[in-house]
Amino acid sequence: MYLEDYVVGTRTEHPGRVLVGQGEIVEFAQRFDPQYFHVDPAAAANGPYHGLIASGWHTAGLMMRLYADQYLSKVASLGGPGVDELRWHLPVRPGDVLRLTTEVLQADRSRSKPDRGLVRTRAELYNQDNTLVLSCIALNLIGAKGPPRP
Repeated sequence: MYLEDYVVGTRTEHPGRVLVGQGEIVEFAQRFDPQYFHVDPAAAANGPYHGLIASGWHTAGLMMRLYADQYLSKVASLGGPGVDELRWHLPVRPGDVLRLTTEVLQADRSRSKPDRGLVRTRAELYNQDNTLVLSCIALNLIGAKGPPRP
């Protein structure tokens, strides 16, 4: 896919799924977000979430993996300048199965670098109960396949 293939308004429910395991929740949190409700199942059981939950940053990483595998262009992705409106709507727990939906919000060719453009995408991550767990607006630079139209 190239810039021209990202059509504003296109909403896609992607087929891939990711199963979240307790071991990976703890491993990620021990390294990056060592709060007790992410690293200690026994203490988490008595905490505010009544059990172990994934770090929001871990959840964002899982979203990014699905996003890179299922949405971003394999031939024209040039990275991205950031993410807007990142929200964690519901904790992710061991055993959750997550899936990605995307909606193209903007796909504009750059005036200063017409060989590429900016794509703004609403990315949403849902669990097995079809409940929204994460949302964000991802900004990506995508190469164009042809010259600008006059």
